[in-house]
Amino acid sequence: MRILSHDFYNRDTIQVAKDLLGKKLVRRFKDRNLSGMVVETEAYLGSTDSASHAYKGQTPRNSVMFGPAGRAYVYFVYGMHYMLNIVTQDEGTPCAILIRAIEPLEGLRQMQALRKKTGKDLVNGPAKLCQAMAIDKSLNGWDLTCGKTLWIEDYKTIPEAHVCVGSRIGIDYAAPKDRKANLRFLLETDLNNGP
Repeated sequence: MRILSHDFYNRDTIQVAKDLLGKKLVRRFKDRNLSGMVVETEAYLGSTDSASHAYKGQTPRNSVMFGPAGRAYVYFVYGMHYMLNIVTQDEGTPCAILIRAIEPLEGLRQMQALRKKTGKDLVNGPAKLCQAMAIDKSLNGWDLTCGKTLWIEDYKTIPEAHVCVGSRIGIDYAAPKDRKANLRFLLETDLNNGP
């Protein structure tokens, strides 16, 4: 087990979004590990990206994005869902990557109990995986490099040929160029995963 370091995250956001595919997201919850292989990500490019929370500047909600790379940016949407993002690049450059989907590896029964669901819809969306892994606002700002509570481990290296690229989901509010930008990355076997 090798926990991804600060240097892994402190790089170009698009490259990190691709490189996160195949890595293992781990949540230590009630003395057990819940984990899954990352199979889908989306890159958000800070102040130049109208789909990013940082597009209009720093606020109390998005302040974690302006901090050091390798921190969890967890926010609440639609009054019911949490979303897990990973901060990238240099401090003051508010870029992040949304973890959109995982493939379960450890703690399947506990994930099913937390989600009250089974089957392919268990963790195939950003809100679903947060519910299944008990990720909430208490983890906002969490340092993913310290190896406690929530972290990402090296697991598999995915060849570029097996990475599919497309436009991001659920950003109708963004400018047309940002809506169409190919900043969603997923394993070719997961093309049919929904939001």
